[in-house]
Amino acid sequence: MSPVRSAAIYARISSDHDGTGLGVGRQLEDCRKLAADRGWTVAEEYVDNDLSAYSGKARPAYKRMVADLRDGLRDAVVVYNLDRLTRRPMELEQFAETCQAAGVRELATVTVDIDLGNDDGLFMARMFAAWAAKESGRRSARVMRKMQANAAEGRPHGGNRRPFGYENDRITVRQDEAEIIRQLVARYLAGESLRSLCMWLEDNGVRTTTGVQWHSPSLRGVLKSGRIAGLREHHGEIIGPAIWDAIITPAQRDRVLARMADQAVTGRRSPRRYLLSGLLRCGKCGGKLYSSPRGDRRRYVCISGPDHGGGCGRLTVTAEPLEQMLTEAILQRLDSPALADAMSGKDGDSLAAALSDGLAADQSQLDELADMFGKQEISAREWRVAREPIERRKNERQRQLRTMTQTDALAGLPGNGSQLRDQWPTLNLTRQAAIVSAILDHGIVDPGQSGSRALDPARVRAVWRV
Repeated sequence: MSPVRSAAIYARISSDHDGTGLGVGRQLEDCRKLAADRGWTVAEEYVDNDLSAYSGKARPAYKRMVADLRDGLRDAVVVYNLDRLTRRPMELEQFAETCQAAGVRELATVTVDIDLGNDDGLFMARMFAAWAAKESGRRSARVMRKMQANAAEGRPHGGNRRPFGYENDRITVRQDEAEIIRQLVARYLAGESLRSLCMWLEDNGVRTTTGVQWHSPSLRGVLKSGRIAGLREHHGEIIGPAIWDAIITPAQRDRVLARMADQAVTGRRSPRRYLLSGLLRCGKCGGKLYSSPRGDRRRYVCISGPDHGGGCGRLTVTAEPLEQMLTEAILQRLDSPALADAMSGKDGDSLAAALSDGLAADQSQLDELADMFGKQEISAREWRVAREPIERRKNERQRQLRTMTQTDALAGLPGNGSQLRDQWPTLNLTRQAAIVSAILDHGIVDPGQSGSRALDPARVRAVWRV
């Protein structure tokens, strides 16, 4: 057998909780010593850290090593133990076929040598792989049972990433991040978009726990999670209270979910450029006004045709003066006795908490009904009859929660119109629009005189929501 001139060392660890890679490092040390004892020249070390060989997920370094073996760039393989190479019999067969085709016979481990070029060596390798697969299956079952037990007891599950807002133990609240979460929830409920909140986080140097920039999907996952509300989730379902402290209340989380559901219905995704989008009506035909820029000039236009609700197409108004006029009216409205009377007696938190408790009770009843049907204690007809009123009640509570999110934008603002006037230019457009839509149901713009360059205030009428 010719001497080994270009050996590959492969090392892998399936779970690296602290991120130090110490397990891989120890494997490499032993493999280097083994190669040196054999007089083999090591051409490259291939390392997959924190990746399982049983799950079937792609292992980049392993894939690259197999390609190098197939191309004749490596003539031997050194691993700490065969289960580091693979725990799947099918993958072992594919590896053996690659080695046989390339003429690679040497597979050395710290515990045993395997000659892939004869039947006895392959038989031994297959026995090791079958045993490793069996042990992995048993361990996976034990891990699953442990995760289910932790979930039932409200304990955190394992994982390599620290959840934002909590320490590494996944139980202790990290106060600086918790305060950021509370601000994010308040601003989101007040009307800001996930995109603008991500920009705010980046501007303030706040990164995820892995050190990367926030994006809308990752931020959405944090805000909708049961974890920050002190709730234990398992497979995406809330199964009960958790043992860690909550950062926000369950009622606040329900309001977050309600706003997300409402946004999913409206489907708005593109960045906002018009403050009054969807809030203006044509005074001539009653149709909705649409944003329609011409060059660098922003406009609101009544558009004719079936795709736009059959508008008359005979009204156009420049956006900027109209937005300034209605913004001033809204700021004055904030200081009006009429708004104070409309908002008096509204305790959003207590109402949301009551709705949240009701939703939990409704879901509990639905789960109990499903359990009774599964045990054949009730018939399918009885299950449907009992389910319908509960679902109607649940849908109504969810509707009320969605409605509440429209007035969240006004939290702390009634009576502070003059103060808000100074802050208005510093608010992003989504925040401004949320305040506007919480107060203004719609504005009506009447036709103006031909040739007039200024916007006549008499053309604009406000229909207030509150």
